[in-house]
Amino acid sequence: MFASDRFRTVAEAHSWASSLIPAILRYGVAQHVAAACLLLLVGPGVAAADKAPPPNFVVIFADDLGYGDLGCFGHPTIRTPELDRMASEGMRFTQFYSAASVCTPSRAGLLTGRLPIRSGMCSDRRRVLFPNSAGGIPAREVTLAEGLKERGYATACVGKWHLGHLPEFLPTSNGFDSYFGIPYSNDMDRVPGGKRGRAIFWEPKSEYWNVPLMRDTEIIERPADQTTITKRYTEQGVRFIEQNKDRPFFLYLPHNLPHVPLFRSKAFEGHSARGLYGDVIEEIDWSVGQILETLRRLELDSRTLVFFTSDNGPWLVYNDHGGSAGLLREGKGSTWEGGMREPTLAWWPGRVEAGIISQELGSTMDIYTTCLELAGADVPADRVVDGVNLSPVLFGTGPSPREMMFFYRGTRLMAVRKGPFKAHFVTQSAYRREAAEEHDPPLLFHLEHDPSEKQDVADKHADVIADIKSDVERHRTNLKQPESQLEAAIKAK
Repeated sequence: MFASDRFRTVAEAHSWASSLIPAILRYGVAQHVAAACLLLLVGPGVAAADKAPPPNFVVIFADDLGYGDLGCFGHPTIRTPELDRMASEGMRFTQFYSAASVCTPSRAGLLTGRLPIRSGMCSDRRRVLFPNSAGGIPAREVTLAEGLKERGYATACVGKWHLGHLPEFLPTSNGFDSYFGIPYSNDMDRVPGGKRGRAIFWEPKSEYWNVPLMRDTEIIERPADQTTITKRYTEQGVRFIEQNKDRPFFLYLPHNLPHVPLFRSKAFEGHSARGLYGDVIEEIDWSVGQILETLRRLELDSRTLVFFTSDNGPWLVYNDHGGSAGLLREGKGSTWEGGMREPTLAWWPGRVEAGIISQELGSTMDIYTTCLELAGADVPADRVVDGVNLSPVLFGTGPSPREMMFFYRGTRLMAVRKGPFKAHFVTQSAYRREAAEEHDPPLLFHLEHDPSEKQDVADKHADVIADIKSDVERHRTNLKQPESQLEAAIKAK
């Protein structure tokens, strides 16, 4: 058997071979002879392996999905057989965080690998972009799609964008070959004269909102028929994979659900014991199954890394139209665990070991760096990139390089996690009208002992607090905060 049967690249085989040379030399064989013998062991197949196509990437991003909303993360009545199968065939991350606790900054963090405060994609006045917003993702940012296109990838965004709806901010101006989806949240663009307040969400109809459905830069349907949107996103995603099966591709599939208003297709009406919210999740589960089955059918599964995660936690103020953070505290909009710790799965048959439950620390920003490095693409070196490469965790070769997580609400640093400890310098409820409360010393929770953040242990760990404060000072020394992209509004004509 050649070593090429064991190693994917020349570099891996060479490292193995080099480690054997000292042992061979002990038997009196000249070094150049030893190297020649090892070259025969390595065999010609390794060079061919180096020419193998780079992996494909699929990132499926739910909207407002809670940590406790999937069967494989403990929900008792929402059935998610496809996601459960994905978990059993891949890796389940139990300590994985979004870049922010609301839509726009979270999506910016995923696609740039950077904390949103570095790109200007956050604000203390307007937490997300709106239909009247004049800003969007800056051209100076290097998106994951742009980085992969440099390596010859086909790229598509199918779903909710929410990084700017004007032409220069759309996916097709930011590295994506094509776009099919809604440019901002599905609860925006309310029809004038319709129901006011939250009443509109309890029995929603698509015509209550004037949300546009776009293909590339053109509006093709307005209002979008949201009852069929998950199904149509799925069909578009499957079609993109089929059309690009012979070249490396990146499919970004950000669903605009289960963000309210909730919609599902007729096939999923009354499908779940959890009611309308459960129906929505179970249709998204079906969608994931369609994507993974397409990869299996086209024999692309062994060449494709798939991530499933969410942009932030559940929108708890919408009662049973919002999800559950499980045992975690609070939800969307807050920097408590329920707002930013996400149910996350990674799947790559033959590369990611099946059935692994990882407690390693990770973030959606790490998807950026991991995919670029696996593709052989350059991670931008002219700026701070907060994402790290999770390959050691995915492939079982080592721990996560991520040691810390910074929790921002707008431009304000609220909390920091380091190892098992999380220090809250400022706390504030997500959507209730309560002022922010500063803490000195900060509240401190041991998340591995107390994931619900109930027991403040600051008085027992002054050394931990001092260490985290030093890290915060270092973090702030290289923090350059540009002008916010969220605060400018389109001027009325």
